[in-house]
Amino acid sequence: MALSLYDTSARTQREFVSIEPGKTGIYLCGATVQAPPHVGHIRSGVAFDVLRRWLIARGYDVTFIRNVTDIDDKIINNGKAQAIPYWLVAMNNERAFTDAYNVLGCLPPTYEPRATGHITEMVTIMQRLIEAGHAYQLNGDVYFDVKSFTKYGNLSGQKPDDMVSSADSEAMGKRDPRDFAMWKSVKPGEPSWPTPFGDGRPGWHIECSAMAHKYLGANFDIHGGGLDLIFPHHENEIAQSQAAGDGFANYWMHNAWVTTAGEKMSKSLGNSLLVSEVVKRIRPVDLRYYLVSVHYRSMLEYSDASVQEAGQAFRRIEGFIARAQEFLGAQAATVEELRPQQFDDAMDDDLSVAQGCAVIHETIRAGNAALTAQNSSDVAAAYGAVLGMLDVLGLHPRDWPKSTGGDDQTTEVIDGLVHALLEQRQDARARKDFEAADAIRDGLDAMGIRIEDTPQGARWTLEQ
Repeated sequence: MALSLYDTSARTQREFVSIEPGKTGIYLCGATVQAPPHVGHIRSGVAFDVLRRWLIARGYDVTFIRNVTDIDDKIINNGKAQAIPYWLVAMNNERAFTDAYNVLGCLPPTYEPRATGHITEMVTIMQRLIEAGHAYQLNGDVYFDVKSFTKYGNLSGQKPDDMVSSADSEAMGKRDPRDFAMWKSVKPGEPSWPTPFGDGRPGWHIECSAMAHKYLGANFDIHGGGLDLIFPHHENEIAQSQAAGDGFANYWMHNAWVTTAGEKMSKSLGNSLLVSEVVKRIRPVDLRYYLVSVHYRSMLEYSDASVQEAGQAFRRIEGFIARAQEFLGAQAATVEELRPQQFDDAMDDDLSVAQGCAVIHETIRAGNAALTAQNSSDVAAAYGAVLGMLDVLGLHPRDWPKSTGGDDQTTEVIDGLVHALLEQRQDARARKDFEAADAIRDGLDAMGIRIEDTPQGARWTLEQ
């Protein structure tokens, strides 16, 4: 089965054909670093991390660009409100986004360019547009002439005549109220850069056109981002880039929102949904499993309870892995990680991770049956298959701390104490003092330590 992806511009799934065989260029609209990230912000990074991992698994050499928008009205205003420079707001929040991507197991991007580092490239595109009659200067600003680009609106499916005016339509003298600013003239007390058009700062849309061209060239494979970016951001990127003579992206992919109480997750919902806060009460691996186990184009209703439910499903995966490792012993380290064809077919079908997760759990059921039957070859096959599938989803156990959590020293201390109690429990059972044995088990259970009796002996996990 060939890999097919849903292309927003075509409004259908189509077979993925890379512009350069064997290589793939992906541009993902990254963070506007005005504030630290909440779970809704980070879904895009996780969803496209899975796409990247799958393309790598399919044999592609992937160049993955995830930009940082580090100059913006809200960044400037937040700096003023906090009485700190705009760049300090941007730097602090960029670090918070990096921490969030890392804690959720996202591979680092090939390049992570900042908008303010690419003013020269933006000026070049604007000059090309002005020369081609697609842009014009006005009082130190530079605007894109929407009417000059006949394909405007094709991505979003909107008709230009039905569109409302752009946010800066109050600027007098624009040819059309829908024309959008690519360069904004300097304002008192705001950062600015010198250009042939005068001092000022870039508009949002020109930043991504310039950075995508810089790192991926005039034509590249996939442009991604959240559903809310289709219009006007991505529509404007296409207009600028193609009007300047570039082919731009071959596929457009958009992930759906994370919602709470039916509304799109936003900063106003409070700090409890910041990634840095959520991972204090929920294991990061459980949060990643929750985010990836639903199709990237499906809306996701967030609650701690739903993440914890997903965590229980992931613990069943971890439980099988631990039992298989104990059963296989040294052989576990040499097992080949071969994915089932059903999983690959699901992932080739527009990254149908939910179907892929169903294959994981079916494989675990077969593996558990093999453990009961003491069939080492079938256990090894299931174990290797599960690891191979988890690797694609960024959930391979080598990349995550053990379910007991905590640092190595703390884990070692807990492990020693629990095993001492388990020895007492085993002694009680040996002398048929089942009341004492049950009391030890119940005491551990009350502390969140789950005991599982296996043919290889009792094992424990820490519930969080």
